[in-house]
Amino acid sequence: MFSTRAIRALAFANRNRSQRFYSRQAGWQRWRKPAVIVGLSAGACGYPIYNYDTAYLVAVSVYRSSVAAKVTFQIAWDYYRNFPDLPPEDSIDDAERQAILKARSDVHLRSAEKVKRALMKNGGVYIKLGQHISAMQYVLPLEWCLTMQALQDQNTASTLQDLDRVVIADTGKSIEQLFSSFDTEPIGVASLAQVHRAVLRETGEEVAVKIQHPMVRTYSDIDIATVSVMFEFIHSVFPNFKFMWLSSEMKNSLPRELDFRNDKHNAEQVAWNFAKHADIPLTVPRMIQASERVLIMEYVRGRRCDDLLYLKQHDIDPQQVSCAIGRVFAEMTYVQGFLHCDPHPGNLFVRPRAKGSAPHGYNFDLVLLDHGLYRQLSSRFRYEYAEMWYALMKGDQDGIKYWSRRLSGTDLYRLFSIILTGQNWSTIEEKSLSRTTAAAQFNMDTLMEQQPDLFQKIIEVLSSVPPVLLLVLKTNDLLRMIDQRLFADQPPTVQHHSQLRLWMRISHYCLLAIRDAREAEIRHKPTTVSVVRVYRLVFNRLGFWFSDMALTLYSALLSIQDVFIRCNLLLSSLFS
Repeated sequence: MFSTRAIRALAFANRNRSQRFYSRQAGWQRWRKPAVIVGLSAGACGYPIYNYDTAYLVAVSVYRSSVAAKVTFQIAWDYYRNFPDLPPEDSIDDAERQAILKARSDVHLRSAEKVKRALMKNGGVYIKLGQHISAMQYVLPLEWCLTMQALQDQNTASTLQDLDRVVIADTGKSIEQLFSSFDTEPIGVASLAQVHRAVLRETGEEVAVKIQHPMVRTYSDIDIATVSVMFEFIHSVFPNFKFMWLSSEMKNSLPRELDFRNDKHNAEQVAWNFAKHADIPLTVPRMIQASERVLIMEYVRGRRCDDLLYLKQHDIDPQQVSCAIGRVFAEMTYVQGFLHCDPHPGNLFVRPRAKGSAPHGYNFDLVLLDHGLYRQLSSRFRYEYAEMWYALMKGDQDGIKYWSRRLSGTDLYRLFSIILTGQNWSTIEEKSLSRTTAAAQFNMDTLMEQQPDLFQKIIEVLSSVPPVLLLVLKTNDLLRMIDQRLFADQPPTVQHHSQLRLWMRISHYCLLAIRDAREAEIRHKPTTVSVVRVYRLVFNRLGFWFSDMALTLYSALLSIQDVFIRCNLLLSSLFS
């Protein structure tokens, strides 16, 4: 048995030990929160230091996504709160209708400006999205398309130091090692790349160097994912918004455009396709060297095809430029099936030539640039597309219904015809698409006044058509825009005649595609009598010849009328 004194001593020792333990615990409790804060701060600061690139990428990606999310919420709210419905025409007077249309236009314009600023702030893929929007005149209000057209030219240039890093990473040599001369000022800045004039050090040849913006490829995946999420969000708020096909198309097209080796391959292919057409004034710059992000090509002088002052200074007729562009793209669409899908004016230059110096007979060359976005059109698609256009030209409603169904997969043949031609249905229905004497006005707001559910129907059509047809529609719209700019300073009658000539060029190539398809069918169709086959072939050729001759004569008549109109205006100005 322990003595009482021993028990007391033991209890005292235990109490002191316990007090020291709880004292240490209290000290840890007091310092635990500051220690955690210091540790987390050290980790937050240390991670970017040792993983700077990853941390920077995450931070910038979050920022870019937040810019897109913010503007999406802003415009969704603006449309929800401030976009008025348009009552039936007979329910309100003209003043009220004009006030409602003005309010709608203001919302369109305000929202488009907000989106444009956000796209320019993010750059890269977002600029590309804006350029797609600018070409969608068949579905979007004019305010959106006109606002986004500025993005064809307003792009921010990368610094020379950043470009040098891209060149070194892709070629193993610096700009100074590759070129004896390199202009620091770019001759063109696009959404994905910029172009500089330079001189090759090895050969002394003057070249154009296309260099991709440094961070475009880095951000492309997150940007496309962000755009897809934004479209899905808008669709969840507005079920009639079904533009997911646009983000899907970007997802398919962008990787090809970001690899400049595709540019080189496509340019060489289209140059080979047109090598046998000495009568078409098309020039494709010779490709010298290509890597994923650096493309070196022949330098070709010239200016944008819609620069009317430049054309006038070099005595180049805008009508001939329009004709050449129409022939090039009709040949691609209906005959070759290898289509350049981004023909905005910045990608089509005109290079002056001395008259008679080239076999094609023109006093200019049409220079085709930026070969990143092409589509291969199948022979079946080309034939069906040609039949659809020819039915539109004739105003053949049964043919329009049939071929519209084959192409678009919907029964909305009238709407599909409007989207395809950019003309009112009444013009098509009256069989006057290529013969009308007055220009038909196509305005999305006007059509929506007549059909309040038109926007939903357009989205339904665009959601159901094959992806390749969407790019063909975009190409058509860009070509129409170029044609309008080329004749912007001409009298209204001359402007309309240019539109008619465009229809007739399309008709010529449609007839050509249909003739060849039917000829192939006759040759492969089994028959025991060779004379019957020869008769069918000759009849097919004669039918094409007579139809095409009628188009040629009508086109010549329009040209003669244009000469008289210009002469009359000239005489009026001289004697006024």
